[in-house]
Amino acid sequence: MASNAWVTLAIVLATLLGTHAGDPDITSDFIVPDGVTRDADFFTFKGLKQALRGAPMDAPFKVTKASQVEFPSLMGQSVSYVVLQFAPGGISPPHTHPRSAELLLVGQEWLQDGLVDSNNTLFTQTLRTGDMFVFPKGLVHFQVNEDPRYPAVALSAFGGANAGTVPLQKTLFGSGIDEDVLAKSFKTDAQTIDKLVSAAMG
Repeated sequence: MASNAWVTLAIVLATLLGTHAGDPDITSDFIVPDGVTRDADFFTFKGLKQALRGAPMDAPFKVTKASQVEFPSLMGQSVSYVVLQFAPGGISPPHTHPRSAELLLVGQEWLQDGLVDSNNTLFTQTLRTGDMFVFPKGLVHFQVNEDPRYPAVALSAFGGANAGTVPLQKTLFGSGIDEDVLAKSFKTDAQTIDKLVSAAMG
């Protein structure tokens, strides 16, 4: 009986700690990686210019990131940005960010956004230039440019230097989970799952 109480306590603590996890607090103003010069250039990132201009795209949906990978001075700062470019009809498929909420600002044209909360309630909104929408940390969400003629551009801010992205279709159907497990889970047949796996891998 006592061991069950310890297991329960461990699960509760792990859940609480995981829920509040984000960038760790740092004990200095900023972190400078070895071999990097500490000057104004270290605090400057110029990699979003082209994406913000709404330049011609080579894909229906494109993400240009300014996370700690692309902009090392963000390490420990609990912030990052991405620019989202949508061709006409382009979609950011359902996904989650396990380490941060997302605050999206539409910068050009309009998007249809949606999120699903932990009660399985869908919230959707049409956002026009200048509108914002928040996607709480860990919740499934998506964005779609339903305009058949014009591209759309949005800017997303994150409360973490590396928010992480978990794309649902690839996680479920492209990760190698046994197809029998998926077929039983979705109450469908192996042929349907095989098609979904092929689409996720392609």
